[in-house]
Amino acid sequence: MDRRKFIQNSAGVTASFFIAKDLFAVNKGPIYGHNNMKYTLDTKWGTLDSAKFPVNDCHEMVQDKKGRIILLTNETKNNILIYNKSGKLLDSWGHEFPGGHGLTLADENGTQFLYITDTAKHQVYKTTMDGKIVLTIDVPMEAGIYKSEKEFVPTEVAVDSNGDFFIADGYGAQYILHYSNDGKLKGYFGGRGKGNENLDNAHGIVVDRRSGAPTLLVTDRTRNCFKRFSMDGKLLGTIELPGAFVCRPVIKNDHLYAAVFRSAKIDNVGSGFTIILDKDNKLVSNIGGSEPVYKDGKLQTLSQAEKIFIHPHDVCVDDDENLYVAQWASGKVYPYKFKRV
Repeated sequence: MDRRKFIQNSAGVTASFFIAKDLFAVNKGPIYGHNNMKYTLDTKWGTLDSAKFPVNDCHEMVQDKKGRIILLTNETKNNILIYNKSGKLLDSWGHEFPGGHGLTLADENGTQFLYITDTAKHQVYKTTMDGKIVLTIDVPMEAGIYKSEKEFVPTEVAVDSNGDFFIADGYGAQYILHYSNDGKLKGYFGGRGKGNENLDNAHGIVVDRRSGAPTLLVTDRTRNCFKRFSMDGKLLGTIELPGAFVCRPVIKNDHLYAAVFRSAKIDNVGSGFTIILDKDNKLVSNIGGSEPVYKDGKLQTLSQAEKIFIHPHDVCVDDDENLYVAQWASGKVYPYKFKRV
C-alpha cells in the first residue's frame, strides 16, 4: 500500500471512529420510541427555580416563529414561561388565568397571537405574544345551547388560515363552536350524546391539511379516538386508538402527535405515554408506551410500557423535530425534552 492510500484509509478509519464516538455521545442513555421515531430523554430541560418561577399543571406548549418554546401553566404567578430550545428561561408573564388550559399559536399576516382557554373562568382569550388581551370569548348564549356560563368549559382552540377559529368545549357541553376572526359565532356541531357525530371529552382540536383540503381533527378522549370532521361539521371518519385517553392532536409536517393522559382505564392513575402517527394515521411510535401492533388492519390495545410519565398533557414539536412534553397533575414537574435520534 502506498503512502497516499495509507493516509486515505487511516483518515477514513479515524473519521468513522469520531462519527461513532459522536453518535454514542449524542445517544448516551436510554432511547425511547419505535421504528424511525426514537428519542433520548432530558428530564431537567425545563426545570427552573420553583420559588421564582413555579408551575402547577403544565398544560400545553407551542413554538413561535422566533424558535421560542412557550409553556402555559395554571399557576398565576407566571401563566406563561418562555424558553429557548436549550431550556433557558427567556421571559414570563400572565397572572389572570387560574384555569389556563389550552394554548394555540395563530399567524395573521406575519403577526403571531396566542389563544388561551381558561376552564376556571369559562372564557377564551386571544392575546399578543407579550400578553395583551385583544379578544375575549364568553359563553355563547346566543347559540341557544347553554343555560349558564358554567356549562361552557373550553379546553382548546384551532385557527383556520382565514382567521376563523374553532373552540372545543371539552370539559363542558362538548360542542365545537365556529367563530369568525372578530369573535362572531358562525355555527356549532358535536355536543354530548351517543351518536358517532357526538363527542365525549372533546379535549383538543386542530386543522389538518396533510391531505390537501382542510379538515378538523377533534379528540373524543372517553372513546379513545380522534374524529375527523369537515370544516362545516360533518363527520368524515375516526382514528381509533384503543386504550389511549388522548389529549389534543398536534400536527408537524406529515406526523400526528398526542399525549396520552391515561391508558387502559380512565381511572388508571399515572399510566400515560406519548404517541406518534404517520401521514396515513398509522401508529408508528409510542414513547413510554407499548409497541404498536396491528392485526387484520386494527390497532391493538395500547398501554404504558415504561414509567417515563405520570400524566402527559401535550406535545410540542420544534423545528428540529425534538419533542417537549408537558404534564398535568404530575408533582409540578417542568416539561421534559426528547431529542430525536
